[in-house]
Amino acid sequence: MFNKVILVGNLTRDIELRYSQGGMGIASTAIATSRKFTSNGEKKEEICFVDITFFARSAEIANQYLRKGSKILVEGRLSFDQWVDQNGQKRSKHSVVVETMQMLDSKGDNQGASQGGMGSIPAPSQDYGQDSYAPPQQGRAQSYQQPQQPSYNNAREQSRQMPSSNDIPTIDIDEDEIPF
Repeated sequence: MFNKVILVGNLTRDIELRYSQGGMGIASTAIATSRKFTSNGEKKEEICFVDITFFARSAEIANQYLRKGSKILVEGRLSFDQWVDQNGQKRSKHSVVVETMQMLDSKGDNQGASQGGMGSIPAPSQDYGQDSYAPPQQGRAQSYQQPQQPSYNNAREQSRQMPSSNDIPTIDIDEDEIPF
């Protein structure tokens, strides 16, 4: 089966960051998306609000750089959450577990939340144990790439070789390395 969700919209509230007992960051917020259409000759707009959750390092990055109103593209999977409320009633909702996010605010927008343009940060893989690999985006978007190690072959040959999933190192992002 296939479970993939791609949303573009604005955050409806600031990020709420907490940590699991194991020390993993868990950030939650919501995104508002809209769809414009014409019905009976009248222009209408439909707005949809979706809860989203970030895990591990991407939760910390989202908390640091995103604010209410930030424009963002998220890719992830749909998740069904169930719980019992204070009155003892069973409750449930669908939300999106973010696997990849792309900040879409331009420089100077949203009080510097994006710190200089578009950026793409891979979220952790589904096992939440290590970061997933996101190939560089084409066009205007910039992707975070791990700093290059000293070249043992010529740079042209290295750029043609894709690392295997076993060769991809865990990325520990320092604030000074973030390109936005």
